[in-house]
Amino acid sequence: MKRDSAMDEALPPEYEEAVERVSYDFGLKRRAFVQILGAGLLIAVSAPALAQRRGGRGGGGARNIASRIHLGKDGTITVMAGKVEAGQGSRAELSQAAAEELRVPLDRIQLVLADTSLVPDDGMTAGSGSTPRTVPAVRQGAAAARGLLIDFACKRWNVDRNAVQVNNGKVSDAASQRTLTYADLAASEDAVTAFQQPIPSEIALTSVKDWKVLGVAAPRPNGRDIVTGAHQYPSDIMRPGMLYGKVLRAPAYGAKLASVDLGPAKAMKDVVAVQDGQFVGVAAPTAFLAEQARAAIAKTAKWEPSSHPSSKDLFDYLKQHAQGNAPANPFADELAKAKHVLRQSYHVAYVQHAPLEPRAAVAEWTDGKLTVWTGTQNPFGYRSDLMRTFHLAEDRVRVVVPDLGGGFGGKHTGEAAEEAARLAQAAGKPVSLRWTRAEEFTWAYFRPAALIEVEASLDAKGALTSWHFTNINSGGSAIDTPYRSGNARCQFVRADAPLRQGSYRVLAATANNFARESFMDELAAAAGTDPLEFRLAHLENARLRAVLEAAAARFNWKERAGKKTPKTGVGLACGTEKGSYVAACVEVGIDQGRIVVRRVCQVFECGAILNPDNLLSQVQGAIIMGLGPALREEMRFENGEMLNASFRKYQVPRFEDVPELDIHLLNRPDLASAGAGETPIMVVAPAIANAVFHATGVPVRTMPISLPKTTS
Repeated sequence: MKRDSAMDEALPPEYEEAVERVSYDFGLKRRAFVQILGAGLLIAVSAPALAQRRGGRGGGGARNIASRIHLGKDGTITVMAGKVEAGQGSRAELSQAAAEELRVPLDRIQLVLADTSLVPDDGMTAGSGSTPRTVPAVRQGAAAARGLLIDFACKRWNVDRNAVQVNNGKVSDAASQRTLTYADLAASEDAVTAFQQPIPSEIALTSVKDWKVLGVAAPRPNGRDIVTGAHQYPSDIMRPGMLYGKVLRAPAYGAKLASVDLGPAKAMKDVVAVQDGQFVGVAAPTAFLAEQARAAIAKTAKWEPSSHPSSKDLFDYLKQHAQGNAPANPFADELAKAKHVLRQSYHVAYVQHAPLEPRAAVAEWTDGKLTVWTGTQNPFGYRSDLMRTFHLAEDRVRVVVPDLGGGFGGKHTGEAAEEAARLAQAAGKPVSLRWTRAEEFTWAYFRPAALIEVEASLDAKGALTSWHFTNINSGGSAIDTPYRSGNARCQFVRADAPLRQGSYRVLAATANNFARESFMDELAAAAGTDPLEFRLAHLENARLRAVLEAAAARFNWKERAGKKTPKTGVGLACGTEKGSYVAACVEVGIDQGRIVVRRVCQVFECGAILNPDNLLSQVQGAIIMGLGPALREEMRFENGEMLNASFRKYQVPRFEDVPELDIHLLNRPDLASAGAGETPIMVVAPAIANAVFHATGVPVRTMPISLPKTTS
């Protein structure tokens, strides 16, 4: 199979995730973005030493054992990781990973996440990367620390390594009944030197069959604080003498500030007003006063408008603004001799991430050093942004990320942190900046819209003989077809997009899977074949076949698919991305012009399961989140203004939308664990679309899905 893209220059693998996710956010070509990339054992380590220990901007991880594991002389065990907790369960799974290899109960682990002055750079919390990359890295660091404890005991007792064992945080010599603990190791004279050793890359980890802490359900360690309200989210952070900030926003996309008078704000008591080019903001002792000051400035502002397309014309606009013409189908010979040739276009709208907690940051300057508490999935990336903006050295910037209120790929860029820091610098006091919901809906980046064109041919036996798939604008994630299709070509073509766009849960895989799986049902209809049988006839990937067959069996597909009525339909879809595999069958009802999703049966496989309860929550959340863009989420805009920038007008799934969920987690202890935060979402929309097709006989080619006029 040949895959073409405008972004095919080779890069080290660790940078590819950042390029795909963040280059959209800055409106850069890939090449331009690549140029930008670029008492205890820890108490005596200086900030420069910490910086040296940490990995690079691409997420180099821990340089030595001390940068991952901190043993206290009082017996405390602190584990450090550069990931964040945004509700996806990383705090529990990373704690389990450390406890497993250290041979201690889970409650012995204190986990420090996402403080750039303390933790190693483990890269962004994105791309389902924590499970396949950071969990093994934490396990390696913990196993190395356990090895130091064993070496320490064997040296003191003068025994061989095979004479001792580690259980419950103690190394013991059965013959002499002697024991030593991690606290004993921390108190030893050579501990600091020992922990400066690099973590061996080939260190042996505990096999799945011997797991005691991993592989079982474990609750979120700070779950009680979350439930009782004791936890401080980024928007809850308070600092002595703190002011509240507001920023003047443009009235429409593309508008440029021509002039503004800060006088009305500066005349207000205790208000600080700042202008730096296009940036205008205020800070005041209360949020109410800050808003009054911002409103006073807004009345004086004059803007230069810019033309901007309407969402009604979005897909024509993307087609016209594709960077280079989409390559023509090269398989003319196959098309000429085919029994059937199908050509269709699929439309996927812009959507917002809509996290419960909008962007928020508190910035504080002390002796020329900047500290920012904020909500981000990219703490070290934020630090780099702040370093560039304020021309600071690495050891002069600290980013601290408390467990935050949702991200879904939408919090990779540091605008709120930079805005708070600008205001704090001008005010000489800490400043809290919290985006409003309207600001989040308007100025945060969007999941890219997509225009997808597909053409395929079938021979007289109903077999695929060619496949030509072009995604305009949204990206190349999961663009390659998993189906045997003779000659195949899949390509991503970038467009000059009308809105700021960037990462979203599973990136472009949702759009690509929606188009591919919807088109597969149309092809099955042309071949006169059941959609399940058509897929299985073209599917060789054993893991994808396994989840598809399991979902169909649990759903009783053959019987349900035979009961077609105008009011009820069933559909299925499958897909693979980031090393995990998923299939879903759904039942929908058509009720008074509405699509009602009644049941979703999903089978998901991501290798060896680390925490079954957390994995189940991930899949449930992905399905429910996927219902929104499938059924009604869509950003509407005209003349550069968002027309539905509120939860009243932009309706995410409600409790009444949640269908019956039948979820089966297919455990594969023989395979490495893959991430699960994204892939389960990618089959929701196409399975619903195919169920609507089954009920109405009219194919669905737009997301959000609208009913054919005859049924609405």
